[in-house]
Amino acid sequence: MYSFLGKIAVFILKVFSKIKVKNLENFPKDTGFIIACNHIGWMDIVGLGVALLPRQIHFMAKKELFNRKLIAKFLRSLNAFPVDRKNPGTSSIKIPVKLLKEGKIVGIFPSGTRSDHAPIKRGAVTIANLAKVPIVPCAYTGPTNFKEVLKRKRIYILIGEPMTISVKGKDELLKKTDELSRKIHELESEIISIKE
Repeated sequence: MYSFLGKIAVFILKVFSKIKVKNLENFPKDTGFIIACNHIGWMDIVGLGVALLPRQIHFMAKKELFNRKLIAKFLRSLNAFPVDRKNPGTSSIKIPVKLLKEGKIVGIFPSGTRSDHAPIKRGAVTIANLAKVPIVPCAYTGPTNFKEVLKRKRIYILIGEPMTISVKGKDELLKKTDELSRKIHELESEIISIKE
């Protein structure tokens, strides 16, 4: 289902909009890794997915989206898995760590909300540290919904350099989280340059 819908998304974006990705070479090719991106709407999920094709991303999604069986089945077919954001348990960490150790890509929106410059949570750094994989910070700007795609609003994705994560203790974890937050915000500020 992922590959099929990915091809449809590529076609739609070619017809109605365009996607420009800068620094695609920053994505590791020989290991699993986390993509950590700002989150402004569901189209950033589509944009990141298209940017990495044919490689697939496993996205963390809030558990409320999985309450209905048909929707849950559809989301799982797109490699999404549920996370309880209010009460994150061990499964919130075990699933992505397992995927990463298998060499897969996990997409996380560290702010956990669809708004600009929201506080960054520690989940991405914690998971990367346990799985011993890098985090690649990214910034997205463009349409936030399908209506804006139809209005031919362009998608821009700026990919930062991979961050090596190896921390011990809460203080180091918080420092790395602050560093990730800073890098994502810097990419959001820089992204205007790729529009030119």
